[in-house]
Amino acid sequence: MILIGQYDSPFVRRVGIALTLYGMAFEHRPWSSFGDADLLRALNPLTRVPTLVLDDGFVLVDSHMILDYLDGLVDQPLFPRTEPARHRALKVAALGCGLADKAVSLFYERAMHEVISPAFDARCRAQIHAVLHALEADLASRPGPYWFGDKLGHADIALACAMRFLREAHPGVMADLDFPTLIAFADRLEQTAVFAQISQPFLPPA
Repeated sequence: MILIGQYDSPFVRRVGIALTLYGMAFEHRPWSSFGDADLLRALNPLTRVPTLVLDDGFVLVDSHMILDYLDGLVDQPLFPRTEPARHRALKVAALGCGLADKAVSLFYERAMHEVISPAFDARCRAQIHAVLHALEADLASRPGPYWFGDKLGHADIALACAMRFLREAHPGVMADLDFPTLIAFADRLEQTAVFAQISQPFLPPA
């Protein structure tokens, strides 16, 4: 398989981490959706990452869909297969990915417009803060080392990847806020071998 996209994207990174944890061989092509747009568009008309090219040439897009496919190939997926554990993990992962999505949107608003919309900026910041508060309270109430016990899962990975992007792309957004549980959790995962391997400092697109 071929995973396309740079690891400073929280969405590409969560797929790369899952592939590595699953022990699935893949080639990584760190294409940018800006600098390598023509190459990427030939595979994915959305010109977005992550894009995953399967062994037979079929192309999957969107991190959720890619991970759903990968989960179907293994006996012990990183999302639970049974309820209620499944929908509870899906909610946390969705909030983590939503956090990343808002952080990406806020970055592009600031980077690509000379005049920033105050209303859009404030809305993104409010959404980011609301998700952080909700996740901080949720995680603080859980006894295990991971969100759902003693096993790393997609929910943990999504949140940690989102936190890395948020903190590097918007260091000022969290400066006046305190989320000790989330920060300690994300820092602990960043110190693990797989997070260190599938990693890249944030590089603003040129």
